[in-house]
Amino acid sequence: MTPEEFRQNGYALIDWITDYIEGIEAFPVIDPELQPGDVRAALPAHPPTAIEPFDAVLRDLDAVILPGITHWQHPNFFAYFPANSSYSSILGELASAGLSVQGMSW
Repeated sequence: MTPEEFRQNGYALIDWITDYIEGIEAFPVIDPELQPGDVRAALPAHPPTAIEPFDAVLRDLDAVILPGITHWQHPNFFAYFPANSSYSSILGELASAGLSVQGMSW
């Protein structure tokens, strides 16, 4: 991936994340019909042998991943832990990944 492709795909991913967060109420917290293995079954048996465009990844997120997850940030999700994601925390995660610092305390 070139630096320009990284920028373009990064902008696309930020837009995708924003659309997901702002539209999360359109999803059920979890699909009551979902069964273990459904997401795996929706994926190809083998990874692609050639590079796929990034928009194909975004389409897979929409078509395969979103229907198969528990939407923890959904306003009707009241289990386990409180909603713990925000735009600020997402940017912090991105900065952390970009720096690739192996921060440890021994």
